[in-house]
Amino acid sequence: MPPFLQGLAIIATLGLGVAAGYYFRYLHALSKKQSLELDIKEKTLEAEKRVVEIIEKAEAKAAATLDEAKTERKTQEEKLSEKEKHLQKREELIDSRQIDLDSQRESLQSKIVEVKSIKERLDERKNDIEKKLEDVAKLTLEEAYDQIVAKMEAERAEDLRARIEKIERAGSEAFEERAQNLILAAIHRVGNNVPTNVMTAHVEIPSDDLKGKVIGKEGRNVRAFERATGVDVLIDETPGYIVLSSFDPIRREIARVAMENLLKDGRIQPAKIEEMVDTARKEVASIVRKMGEKAAYDANVPNLHPDLIMILGRLHFRTSYGQNVLWHSVEMAHMAAIIAEEIGADVAVSRAGALLHDIGKTVSHEVAGTHVEIGIRILEKYGVDQQVILAMRAHHEEYPYETPESIIVQVADAISGGRPGARRDSIENYIKRLSDLETIATDLNGVDKAFAIAAGREIRVLINPEAISDFEAHTLARTIATTIETRLRYPGEIKVHVIRETRVVSYAR
Repeated sequence: MPPFLQGLAIIATLGLGVAAGYYFRYLHALSKKQSLELDIKEKTLEAEKRVVEIIEKAEAKAAATLDEAKTERKTQEEKLSEKEKHLQKREELIDSRQIDLDSQRESLQSKIVEVKSIKERLDERKNDIEKKLEDVAKLTLEEAYDQIVAKMEAERAEDLRARIEKIERAGSEAFEERAQNLILAAIHRVGNNVPTNVMTAHVEIPSDDLKGKVIGKEGRNVRAFERATGVDVLIDETPGYIVLSSFDPIRREIARVAMENLLKDGRIQPAKIEEMVDTARKEVASIVRKMGEKAAYDANVPNLHPDLIMILGRLHFRTSYGQNVLWHSVEMAHMAAIIAEEIGADVAVSRAGALLHDIGKTVSHEVAGTHVEIGIRILEKYGVDQQVILAMRAHHEEYPYETPESIIVQVADAISGGRPGARRDSIENYIKRLSDLETIATDLNGVDKAFAIAAGREIRVLINPEAISDFEAHTLARTIATTIETRLRYPGEIKVHVIRETRVVSYAR
């Protein structure tokens, strides 16, 4: 076959192949389309079938819920019906009871009226009988009674008088002997030496050369020490000692501890003095706590509040007419316990009342009122038993003796303070005058601290520089002096020092 014809045959074959391909593709697409339509119809039928099933289920569920609701409603209606019936029965019962009560009340009222009429008839009958008896005897009831008593007194007067005198004499002798034995036993078992009051503290120094360092340049160190502690520093020619003088024992103890620490350290200058005074205050506070705990332990008074222990410990540095108040209170506690045990009173209450009877003296110079009233407020604040407060508050007879323990505490106080040499009145009056002197200054606005020094001949007042100016300081000094002249009685004159000091602190870093 010629090449030309062969080419045509190939082209014709290719055309037929392409045409056949398109045709078969068309047939495939047509069959696929028909298949998709069938799938869509099947899915539509399935969806409609599911919808019908869901609707049927929902209707069935709704019908069931409706049935349950009807059943529950019926049940509730039955319960309500039963409650209504029950309430009706109760109302009927209450009504019947009310009717019974009304009838009983009416019956009681009629009986009361009947009893009253019977009582009136009996009273009338009694009066008639008494009147007839008086007419027969020609005496009234009171006259007959008086005659009988007079007759008995006339017949038995001597006998009764002799018996009463014998009982009184025997009882008086027995009571006096018993009381003497109790008091003597308490004094004999507890009596101890009472230290006299000391107004100064001596600080031993290793060398007299240190006195110059204590004084400082132009006296600045000693002035700073006196200003910080509120005590007088007496440096004289007595070798080996520096004397610290103050009426306040706690202030004096702080000064003593601070001075000893300064002498040990060797660096004596105003800033170090203030640091040592602060440290000494903490040390003295620790001593106060230990003394309070020791006193409570020795007096056998447990379970006191920690703050009350601290307040009690301050009595170690307080004296009353020259007698140490803390150990006077411990001594009283032992005496009160002995007496209470002998007469059958409450020993624990007597001990606690005696130990705490002077607790108000720790702040009596800072708070208005007597030390008894202050002590009552302190004990009430810390929840002390009311029986203990009743026992302690009558020891100066400001309050009545309401319990046996209150009498015991007063007796123990009289025994402890009444022994020869135990107390000196002049010391107490002197300390009170110095306390009043400081109070006059501290009551004024702008005053930070006030210290009575030089045995009360001077008062040193530290003021707040932000509250009072230099000019106002002069006015304040005159006000304090005038108030002292008006309110206090004192020999000689009192010098008022008003100190206004401004301090500026900065740090270089």
